[in-house]
Amino acid sequence: MNKNALIAMSGGVDSSVAALLMQEQGYHCTGVTMKLFNNEDIGLPVMDSKCCSLDDIQDAKSVCGKMGMEHFTFNYGDRFRKEVIDRFINAYMHGMTPNPCIDCNRYLKFGELFDKAKEIGCDYVVTGHYARIKYDESKGRYLLLKAVNPEKDQSYVLYSMTQQQLAHVQFPLGSLSKTEVRAIAEKHGFVTAHKHDSQDICFIQNGTTYADFIELRTGRKFPPGNFVDTKGSILGRHKGIIHYTIGQRKGLGLALPQPMYVQHIDVKRNEVVLSTNEELFTSTLTATDINLIDCERITEPRRVKARIRYHHAEQWATVTQPDDNTLHIEFDEPQRAITKGQAVVMYDGNVIVGGGRII
Repeated sequence: MNKNALIAMSGGVDSSVAALLMQEQGYHCTGVTMKLFNNEDIGLPVMDSKCCSLDDIQDAKSVCGKMGMEHFTFNYGDRFRKEVIDRFINAYMHGMTPNPCIDCNRYLKFGELFDKAKEIGCDYVVTGHYARIKYDESKGRYLLLKAVNPEKDQSYVLYSMTQQQLAHVQFPLGSLSKTEVRAIAEKHGFVTAHKHDSQDICFIQNGTTYADFIELRTGRKFPPGNFVDTKGSILGRHKGIIHYTIGQRKGLGLALPQPMYVQHIDVKRNEVVLSTNEELFTSTLTATDINLIDCERITEPRRVKARIRYHHAEQWATVTQPDDNTLHIEFDEPQRAITKGQAVVMYDGNVIVGGGRII
Protein backbone atom coordinates (compact mmCIF):
# COMPACT_ATOMS: atom_id res chain seq x y z
CA MET A 1 0.00 0.00 0.00
CA ASN A 2 1.21 3.49 -0.85
CA LYS A 3 1.55 5.39 2.44
CA ASN A 4 1.75 8.88 0.91
CA ALA A 5 -1.23 11.16 1.55
CA LEU A 6 -2.01 14.65 0.32
CA ILE A 7 -3.95 16.56 3.00
CA ALA A 8 -6.24 19.40 1.92
CA MET A 9 -5.41 22.04 4.55
CA SER A 10 -7.92 24.88 4.73
CA GLY A 11 -6.37 26.45 7.81
CA GLY A 12 -9.26 25.16 9.95
CA VAL A 13 -9.47 22.69 12.80
CA ASP A 14 -11.03 19.81 10.81
CA SER A 15 -8.27 19.51 8.22
CA SER A 16 -5.63 19.97 10.94
CA VAL A 17 -6.91 16.97 12.89
CA ALA A 18 -7.41 14.95 9.68
CA ALA A 19 -3.70 15.44 8.96
CA LEU A 20 -2.73 14.37 12.48
CA LEU A 21 -4.85 11.22 12.36
CA MET A 22 -3.35 10.17 9.04
CA GLN A 23 0.17 10.77 10.33
CA GLU A 24 -0.60 8.67 13.42
CA GLN A 25 -1.63 5.84 11.08
CA GLY A 26 1.86 5.89 9.56
CA TYR A 27 1.20 7.90 6.42
CA HIS A 28 3.76 10.30 5.00
CA CYS A 29 1.61 13.44 4.76
CA THR A 30 1.98 16.52 2.59
CA GLY A 31 -0.22 19.53 3.33
CA VAL A 32 -1.74 21.56 0.50
CA THR A 33 -3.77 24.74 0.81
CA MET A 34 -5.90 25.65 -2.19
CA LYS A 35 -6.03 29.39 -2.81
CA LEU A 36 -9.36 29.70 -4.55
CA PHE A 37 -9.84 33.45 -4.95
CA ASN A 38 -8.30 36.81 -4.25
CA ASN A 39 -10.13 39.50 -2.30
CA GLU A 40 -10.61 41.59 -5.44
CA ASP A 41 -12.45 38.63 -7.03
CA ILE A 42 -15.21 38.96 -4.44
CA GLY A 43 -15.32 42.73 -4.12
CA LEU A 44 -13.14 43.16 -1.02
CA PRO A 45 -10.20 45.49 -0.47
CA VAL A 46 -6.94 43.70 -1.24
CA MET A 47 -5.69 44.06 2.35
CA ASP A 48 -8.79 42.61 4.06
CA SER A 49 -8.18 39.34 5.90
CA LYS A 50 -10.93 36.91 4.88
CA CYS A 51 -11.35 33.29 3.82
CA CYS A 52 -8.55 32.11 1.52
CA SER A 53 -6.45 34.79 3.22
CA LEU A 54 -2.82 34.77 4.31
CA ASP A 55 -4.05 34.07 7.85
CA ASP A 56 -5.57 30.74 6.76
CA ILE A 57 -2.43 29.79 4.85
CA GLN A 58 -0.23 30.68 7.83
CA ASP A 59 -2.45 28.62 10.18
CA ALA A 60 -2.15 25.63 7.85
CA LYS A 61 1.63 26.12 7.66
CA SER A 62 1.80 26.35 11.46
CA VAL A 63 -0.02 23.03 11.91
CA CYS A 64 2.12 21.33 9.27
CA GLY A 65 5.28 22.70 10.87
CA LYS A 66 4.23 21.35 14.25
CA MET A 67 3.91 17.87 12.72
CA GLY A 68 7.02 18.06 10.57
CA MET A 69 4.98 18.03 7.35
CA GLU A 70 5.79 19.79 4.12
CA HIS A 71 3.22 22.41 3.13
CA PHE A 72 2.45 23.91 -0.28
CA THR A 73 -0.01 26.53 -1.48
CA PHE A 74 -1.45 26.17 -4.98
CA ASN A 75 -3.48 28.81 -6.77
CA TYR A 76 -6.68 27.47 -8.36
CA GLY A 77 -8.34 30.86 -8.79
CA ASP A 78 -9.08 30.53 -12.52
CA ARG A 79 -10.64 27.08 -12.11
CA PHE A 80 -12.66 28.23 -9.07
CA ARG A 81 -14.03 31.24 -10.95
CA LYS A 82 -15.09 29.08 -13.89
CA GLU A 83 -16.51 26.05 -12.11
CA VAL A 84 -17.90 27.59 -8.91
CA ILE A 85 -18.44 31.35 -9.05
CA ASP A 86 -19.55 31.47 -12.70
CA ARG A 87 -21.87 28.48 -12.23
CA PHE A 88 -23.33 30.14 -9.13
CA ILE A 89 -24.05 33.36 -11.01
CA ASN A 90 -25.41 31.58 -14.08
CA ALA A 91 -27.83 29.57 -11.96
CA TYR A 92 -29.34 32.64 -10.28
CA MET A 93 -29.60 34.41 -13.65
CA HIS A 94 -31.69 31.47 -14.89
CA GLY A 95 -34.05 31.38 -11.93
CA MET A 96 -32.31 28.53 -10.09
CA THR A 97 -30.76 28.24 -6.62
CA PRO A 98 -27.31 26.57 -6.74
CA ASN A 99 -25.19 24.81 -4.11
CA PRO A 100 -21.63 25.98 -4.83
CA CYS A 101 -20.10 23.68 -2.16
CA ILE A 102 -21.06 20.69 -4.31
CA ASP A 103 -19.34 22.21 -7.35
CA CYS A 104 -16.24 23.05 -5.28
CA ASN A 105 -15.97 19.46 -4.07
CA ARG A 106 -16.59 18.08 -7.53
CA TYR A 107 -14.24 20.24 -9.58
CA LEU A 108 -11.65 21.47 -7.09
CA LYS A 109 -11.16 19.24 -4.02
CA PHE A 110 -11.78 15.94 -5.82
CA GLY A 111 -10.88 17.20 -9.28
CA GLU A 112 -7.85 19.49 -9.34
CA LEU A 113 -6.51 18.29 -5.99
CA PHE A 114 -6.98 14.67 -7.01
CA ASP A 115 -4.86 15.29 -10.11
CA LYS A 116 -2.23 17.11 -8.02
CA ALA A 117 -1.98 14.12 -5.66
CA LYS A 118 -1.16 11.80 -8.55
CA GLU A 119 1.33 14.32 -9.93
CA ILE A 120 3.36 14.44 -6.70
CA GLY A 121 3.14 10.72 -5.97
CA CYS A 122 0.40 10.61 -3.32
CA ASP A 123 -2.04 7.73 -3.47
CA TYR A 124 -4.63 9.33 -1.21
CA VAL A 125 -6.36 12.69 -0.92
CA VAL A 126 -7.51 13.44 2.63
CA THR A 127 -10.00 16.10 3.70
CA GLY A 128 -11.72 17.12 6.92
CA HIS A 129 -15.20 16.21 5.68
CA TYR A 130 -17.50 14.38 8.05
CA ALA A 131 -18.40 11.26 6.06
CA ARG A 132 -17.14 7.67 5.68
CA ILE A 133 -15.97 5.40 2.87
CA LYS A 134 -15.97 1.60 2.78
CA TYR A 135 -15.53 -1.09 0.15
CA ASP A 136 -18.44 -3.51 -0.39
CA GLU A 137 -17.07 -6.88 -1.50
CA SER A 138 -20.47 -8.17 -2.59
CA LYS A 139 -21.09 -5.19 -4.90
CA GLY A 140 -17.48 -4.69 -5.92
CA ARG A 141 -17.96 -0.97 -5.26
CA TYR A 142 -16.76 1.71 -2.90
CA LEU A 143 -19.60 3.16 -0.83
CA LEU A 144 -20.03 6.62 0.64
CA LEU A 145 -21.63 6.59 4.10
CA LYS A 146 -22.99 9.25 6.40
CA ALA A 147 -20.83 10.42 9.29
CA VAL A 148 -21.45 8.75 12.63
CA ASN A 149 -22.43 12.14 14.08
CA PRO A 150 -25.60 13.18 12.19
CA GLU A 151 -25.25 16.85 13.17
CA LYS A 152 -21.98 17.17 11.26
CA ASP A 153 -22.71 14.76 8.39
CA GLN A 154 -21.57 16.23 5.05
CA SER A 155 -22.41 13.30 2.76
CA TYR A 156 -25.02 15.44 0.93
CA VAL A 157 -22.35 17.66 -0.67
CA LEU A 158 -20.21 14.65 -1.66
CA TYR A 159 -22.73 12.71 -3.77
CA SER A 160 -20.85 13.45 -7.02
CA MET A 161 -17.77 11.40 -6.03
CA THR A 162 -16.78 8.67 -8.47
CA GLN A 163 -15.57 5.13 -7.78
CA GLN A 164 -12.02 6.13 -8.70
CA GLN A 165 -12.12 9.05 -6.27
CA LEU A 166 -13.63 7.02 -3.44
CA ALA A 167 -10.84 4.45 -3.87
CA HIS A 168 -8.20 7.13 -3.28
CA VAL A 169 -9.83 9.45 -0.73
CA GLN A 170 -9.96 9.18 3.06
CA PHE A 171 -12.18 10.97 5.59
CA PRO A 172 -10.55 10.41 9.00
CA LEU A 173 -13.18 12.47 10.87
CA GLY A 174 -16.15 10.34 9.81
CA SER A 175 -16.51 8.68 13.21
CA LEU A 176 -15.83 11.75 15.37
CA SER A 177 -17.88 14.60 16.81
CA LYS A 178 -16.81 18.24 16.46
CA THR A 179 -16.17 18.36 20.21
CA GLU A 180 -13.78 15.42 19.93
CA VAL A 181 -12.01 17.03 16.98
CA ARG A 182 -11.46 20.31 18.86
CA ALA A 183 -10.23 18.39 21.92
CA ILE A 184 -7.63 16.57 19.80
CA ALA A 185 -6.48 19.87 18.25
CA GLU A 186 -6.22 21.51 21.68
CA LYS A 187 -4.27 18.58 23.12
CA HIS A 188 -1.68 18.94 20.36
CA GLY A 189 -1.46 22.72 20.62
CA PHE A 190 -2.80 23.54 17.16
CA VAL A 191 -3.50 27.23 16.52
CA THR A 192 -6.71 26.12 14.79
CA ALA A 193 -8.18 24.39 17.86
CA HIS A 194 -10.78 27.08 18.60
CA LYS A 195 -11.06 28.66 15.18
CA HIS A 196 -14.63 29.35 14.02
CA ASP A 197 -16.12 27.07 11.38
CA SER A 198 -16.05 28.55 7.90
CA GLN A 199 -19.27 30.00 6.51
CA ASP A 200 -21.35 28.05 4.01
CA ILE A 201 -20.44 30.04 0.90
CA CYS A 202 -16.88 31.25 1.28
CA PHE A 203 -16.95 33.87 -1.49
CA ILE A 204 -20.07 35.67 -0.20
CA GLN A 205 -18.88 37.79 2.68
CA ASN A 206 -20.87 38.84 5.74
CA GLY A 207 -23.09 41.84 5.00
CA THR A 208 -23.19 41.11 1.27
CA THR A 209 -26.26 39.60 -0.39
CA TYR A 210 -26.09 37.09 -3.23
CA ALA A 211 -27.71 39.69 -5.48
CA ASP A 212 -25.12 42.36 -4.60
CA PHE A 213 -22.34 39.90 -5.37
CA ILE A 214 -23.85 38.92 -8.73
CA GLU A 215 -24.35 42.54 -9.80
CA LEU A 216 -20.79 43.35 -8.75
CA ARG A 217 -19.36 40.41 -10.69
CA THR A 218 -21.46 40.87 -13.83
CA GLY A 219 -21.41 44.65 -13.87
CA ARG A 220 -25.12 44.77 -14.66
CA LYS A 221 -28.37 45.57 -12.92
CA PHE A 222 -31.26 43.16 -13.17
CA PRO A 223 -34.44 45.00 -14.13
CA PRO A 224 -37.55 45.16 -11.96
CA GLY A 225 -40.62 43.25 -13.07
CA ASN A 226 -43.99 42.06 -11.85
CA PHE A 227 -44.93 39.87 -8.94
CA VAL A 228 -47.89 37.80 -10.15
CA ASP A 229 -50.07 35.13 -8.57
CA THR A 230 -50.56 31.66 -10.06
CA LYS A 231 -53.40 33.01 -12.23
CA GLY A 232 -51.23 35.77 -13.68
CA SER A 233 -52.77 38.69 -11.76
CA ILE A 234 -50.22 41.41 -10.97
CA LEU A 235 -49.54 41.81 -7.24
CA GLY A 236 -46.76 44.41 -7.34
CA ARG A 237 -43.22 45.01 -8.53
CA HIS A 238 -40.08 43.01 -7.77
CA LYS A 239 -36.55 44.40 -7.77
CA GLY A 240 -34.92 41.85 -10.11
CA ILE A 241 -35.17 38.06 -10.29
CA ILE A 242 -31.77 37.37 -8.71
CA HIS A 243 -33.13 38.66 -5.36
CA TYR A 244 -35.50 35.70 -4.92
CA THR A 245 -35.53 31.96 -4.39
CA ILE A 246 -38.28 29.36 -4.18
CA GLY A 247 -40.17 29.31 -0.89
CA GLN A 248 -39.09 32.82 0.09
CA ARG A 249 -41.55 34.96 2.04
CA LYS A 250 -39.46 37.65 3.74
CA GLY A 251 -38.19 40.62 1.79
CA LEU A 252 -40.93 40.71 -0.85
CA GLY A 253 -41.97 44.24 0.16
CA LEU A 254 -45.66 43.63 -0.47
CA ALA A 255 -48.70 44.22 1.70
CA LEU A 256 -51.00 41.29 0.87
CA PRO A 257 -54.15 39.97 2.56
CA GLN A 258 -52.50 36.59 3.23
CA PRO A 259 -48.91 35.26 3.42
CA MET A 260 -47.50 34.64 -0.05
CA TYR A 261 -44.33 32.82 -1.08
CA VAL A 262 -42.12 32.61 -4.18
CA GLN A 263 -43.35 29.58 -6.10
CA HIS A 264 -41.65 30.06 -9.47
CA ILE A 265 -39.30 32.46 -11.28
CA ASP A 266 -40.19 33.06 -14.92
CA VAL A 267 -36.95 34.32 -16.45
CA LYS A 268 -38.35 34.94 -19.95
CA ARG A 269 -41.22 37.09 -18.69
CA ASN A 270 -39.13 38.58 -15.86
CA GLU A 271 -41.87 37.63 -13.42
CA VAL A 272 -41.78 36.24 -9.90
CA VAL A 273 -44.79 34.01 -9.30
CA LEU A 274 -46.20 33.99 -5.76
CA SER A 275 -48.49 31.41 -4.19
CA THR A 276 -49.94 30.33 -0.87
CA ASN A 277 -47.84 27.99 1.27
CA GLU A 278 -50.09 25.06 0.32
CA GLU A 279 -49.31 25.60 -3.36
CA LEU A 280 -45.56 25.16 -2.72
CA PHE A 281 -45.98 21.41 -2.11
CA THR A 282 -45.29 18.91 -4.91
CA SER A 283 -44.68 15.17 -4.96
CA THR A 284 -42.37 14.67 -7.93
CA LEU A 285 -39.09 15.97 -9.29
CA THR A 286 -36.72 15.32 -12.16
CA ALA A 287 -32.95 15.51 -11.77
CA THR A 288 -30.16 15.46 -14.32
CA ASP A 289 -26.35 15.55 -14.21
CA ILE A 290 -26.63 12.47 -12.02
CA ASN A 291 -24.04 10.34 -10.22
CA LEU A 292 -24.73 6.92 -8.71
CA ILE A 293 -22.43 5.46 -6.06
CA ASP A 294 -23.82 2.20 -4.69
CA CYS A 295 -24.91 0.88 -8.10
CA GLU A 296 -24.13 1.27 -11.78
CA ARG A 297 -27.74 2.03 -12.74
CA ILE A 298 -31.23 1.96 -11.24
CA THR A 299 -32.90 -0.71 -13.38
CA GLU A 300 -36.25 -0.91 -11.59
CA PRO A 301 -38.23 1.32 -9.21
CA ARG A 302 -36.26 1.59 -5.97
CA ARG A 303 -37.30 2.70 -2.51
CA VAL A 304 -35.00 5.36 -1.05
CA LYS A 305 -35.01 8.26 1.34
CA ALA A 306 -34.21 11.54 -0.38
CA ARG A 307 -33.09 15.03 0.62
CA ILE A 308 -33.87 18.02 -1.61
CA ARG A 309 -31.56 20.48 0.18
CA TYR A 310 -28.71 20.35 2.67
CA HIS A 311 -30.74 20.71 5.88
CA HIS A 312 -33.84 18.93 4.60
CA ALA A 313 -35.03 15.88 6.53
CA GLU A 314 -34.88 12.71 4.44
CA GLN A 315 -38.25 11.61 3.04
CA TRP A 316 -39.41 8.27 1.64
CA ALA A 317 -39.63 8.17 -2.13
CA THR A 318 -39.49 5.89 -5.16
CA VAL A 319 -36.80 6.55 -7.77
CA THR A 320 -36.61 5.44 -11.39
CA GLN A 321 -33.91 6.10 -13.98
CA PRO A 322 -35.43 6.58 -17.45
CA ASP A 323 -32.06 7.20 -19.16
CA ASP A 324 -28.33 7.49 -18.48
CA ASN A 325 -28.48 11.00 -17.04
CA THR A 326 -31.96 11.41 -15.55
CA LEU A 327 -33.66 10.47 -12.30
CA HIS A 328 -37.37 10.69 -11.63
CA ILE A 329 -38.34 10.77 -7.95
CA GLU A 330 -41.84 10.47 -6.51
CA PHE A 331 -42.23 11.20 -2.80
CA ASP A 332 -44.72 9.40 -0.58
CA GLU A 333 -45.75 12.80 0.81
CA PRO A 334 -45.67 16.15 -1.02
CA GLN A 335 -42.52 18.19 -0.29
CA ARG A 336 -42.32 21.95 0.22
CA ALA A 337 -40.44 24.21 -2.20
CA ILE A 338 -38.59 21.73 -4.40
CA THR A 339 -36.07 24.08 -5.99
CA LYS A 340 -34.41 23.99 -9.41
CA GLY A 341 -30.63 24.03 -9.16
CA GLN A 342 -30.45 22.32 -5.78
CA ALA A 343 -29.25 18.73 -5.43
CA VAL A 344 -31.44 15.77 -4.59
CA VAL A 345 -29.47 13.09 -2.75
CA MET A 346 -30.78 9.57 -2.11
CA TYR A 347 -30.00 7.31 0.84
CA ASP A 348 -30.39 3.64 1.65
CA GLY A 349 -29.95 3.74 5.42
CA ASN A 350 -26.50 5.26 6.00
CA VAL A 351 -25.37 4.58 2.44
CA ILE A 352 -25.56 7.28 -0.24
CA VAL A 353 -27.22 5.84 -3.34
CA GLY A 354 -26.39 8.88 -5.48
CA GLY A 355 -27.98 12.12 -6.59
CA GLY A 356 -28.42 14.78 -9.23
CA ARG A 357 -29.34 18.38 -9.94
CA ILE A 358 -33.03 19.23 -9.76
CA ILE A 359 -34.41 20.64 -13.01
